[in-house]
Amino acid sequence: MPSLPWSDRLQTVALKIESTYLQDAAGRLADLLGDELVGAYAGGSWALGDYRPGHSDLDVAVVVRSRMRRRTKQLIAARLDHEALPCPARKLELVVYRLETARSRMPVRDFELNLNTGAGIALHTSYDGREIGDHWFPIDRSLLAQAGRALRGPAAQEVFAPIPFAALAPALEESIRWHRDNAEPWDAALNACRTILFAAEGRWASKSGAAAWAVERGLAPDWLQPLN
Repeated sequence: MPSLPWSDRLQTVALKIESTYLQDAAGRLADLLGDELVGAYAGGSWALGDYRPGHSDLDVAVVVRSRMRRRTKQLIAARLDHEALPCPARKLELVVYRLETARSRMPVRDFELNLNTGAGIALHTSYDGREIGDHWFPIDRSLLAQAGRALRGPAAQEVFAPIPFAALAPALEESIRWHRDNAEPWDAALNACRTILFAAEGRWASKSGAAAWAVERGLAPDWLQPLN
């Protein structure tokens, strides 16, 4: 069997490192939460098959059965802080949802914990959806309902309910506005392509896949497609 090109071999090794990290993080959550843990799921670019070592974040959603005490949230943050478990990606973005939220078909922004950690960034935790834009969490759950990858527990499609398009539409509009006003132009354009594709076909795609889809249909300029 011919060997992989050097660049592909490097990426294969990198993905194994990230995969091990995700399993380690899920194991720490299982040890801490016990029977309260319903499951842990990888989302974002990892779930959509477009994770890029050195550029992408790792997105993880955790589902618990009931409200968590503040001390439990603090323990999760301490055990998953980059200083305690070094994240091989640009950063870890982790959200803890209650099961009733995950199963809701409404675009509620409720969560138990939102955590960001990584090399060179301060650990950030929040416990209240009112502190953060309305669009992030319904879109996160919608993607997980389609493509989430289980690290622990049942399949994501058994835990996360799809949100009807009519209910999700305001969050999609807000996402486009937020990226227009706060993100780099390139990222804002890619986010718009993903949103348009979802609106047209009811499915989430990676940013590169959505860009190719939009360019092919004349909805985006040719320069947007090359992402390597």
